[in-house]
Amino acid sequence: MKHSIKRQFALIFILLMTSVIFLCWMVYMLFLEKYYLRTKTEVLYQAYLSIKEAGESNSYASREFLQQLEDVCNRNNIAAYVMDDESKMKYVSTNGGELLQMRLYGYLLGYHDYKNDKIVREDEDFRMQRSMQGESGYLEIYGRLSSGTTFIMSTPLESIKENAHLANRFFFYVATIGTIIGGIIIWLVARRITKPILGLNEISERMVHLDFDAKYEGNDKNEIGILGENMNKLSQSLEETISELKSANNELRRDIEKKDKIDEMRREFLSNVSHELKTPIALIRGYAEGLQEGIGDDPESKDFYCSVIVDEAIKMNQMVQKLLSLNQLEFGREVAQMERFDVTTLIGNALSQGKVLAQKDGITLEMEECPTYHVWADSYMTEEVFQNYLSNAFHYCAGEKKIRVTLQKKDDKIRISVFNTGDPIPEESLPYLWDKFYKVDKARTREYGGSGVGLSIVKAIMESMNQQYGVENQKDGVLFWFELESADRIDGGNE
Repeated sequence: MKHSIKRQFALIFILLMTSVIFLCWMVYMLFLEKYYLRTKTEVLYQAYLSIKEAGESNSYASREFLQQLEDVCNRNNIAAYVMDDESKMKYVSTNGGELLQMRLYGYLLGYHDYKNDKIVREDEDFRMQRSMQGESGYLEIYGRLSSGTTFIMSTPLESIKENAHLANRFFFYVATIGTIIGGIIIWLVARRITKPILGLNEISERMVHLDFDAKYEGNDKNEIGILGENMNKLSQSLEETISELKSANNELRRDIEKKDKIDEMRREFLSNVSHELKTPIALIRGYAEGLQEGIGDDPESKDFYCSVIVDEAIKMNQMVQKLLSLNQLEFGREVAQMERFDVTTLIGNALSQGKVLAQKDGITLEMEECPTYHVWADSYMTEEVFQNYLSNAFHYCAGEKKIRVTLQKKDDKIRISVFNTGDPIPEESLPYLWDKFYKVDKARTREYGGSGVGLSIVKAIMESMNQQYGVENQKDGVLFWFELESADRIDGGNE
């Protein structure tokens, strides 16, 4: 693979490791000698402070001081010579301190050559300098304290450069070998890490071609293992989703096939609205023009013309109001307000209001005896549904001219039924009764002023309350029904 993650991973870590080692080596080369010199300077200065403290307390002869100074000199390769104000020796180190006596006299008497010396640190009591002699040299400190004590300490520097170069060379060899070994280890680790990643890449490539049989089978518990498990879940989810999409695609094809039918229904809806409005508008216009032209100047003719105009306007207004109500229901703008109420009383009151119309048309209107039922529903919408059923029963009642209303409890539902005697509805028309503007007998519907949207309103109301409704042809008539959720106790008793 041209851009292998294994190669990139190994290369990045090898370069990073090499860069860190090279940086450490450069720091080692540049600052080791300076650090060594600074450390020696600090050691000499601390030895000076010890001598100064002993001089101020006159504790040169104490065993503790002598042992402490000897330890410092031996540990740091420092030669020291200390004498009092009478030039008597107070301390001399065992590693060559006696050789410093003449050098101290030279400094004190002023005949020492300072041209090869470089002052490192200086104070009123001491001078610390670096003396060079060919390629070798030494770092020393000398001075006279306020107590009269004179001292000199020296440490050789002849091997510092050689030691630094030797240490740098050794570090370079070790770093080179470490880089090679580290690179091999990193390559092997990268190979181990990237192997499951390559496996996941193969799985994803097969998924691209909709092959979901490949599964990650590693047992790793790290991030790659989690990724593999998620890939397996993704594969299963994609397979299920594609299956659902294929099913949805089949549904979509059927929906597309229904598109022309839906468009036709839309055109038919507009045509029906136009037709329903055109007839009353034409009548209103015709009778209004008749009044305007003075046809029938007698009061009876004028009253007749005006009554026709008013009747047609009322029909138009009723149809528009029903269309508006239906539109609000279908688009969810009118939400059912669920409440607990006595549906038996509601139905009884509605029947009482319809008895006058029933007597006028010679219709027997009756309601079977039943207990008081309470339901959960929208009382206003419930009354609207019942009134539509009752109005429909009045208009199509024939034969014995009977309308019978029943209330029955079925499990946790209350079923309200409206039966009217008359001709049955053709079976092929039953599924379309709830469609807007559908009329089984258009001439008769027009005769009593129906708009063809009453049962559509029933459908919208019942669906907004998530309840069932329907129609049945019976032996001597037609029965419309709808159900509501019972709000009575389980035993069905009245409250």
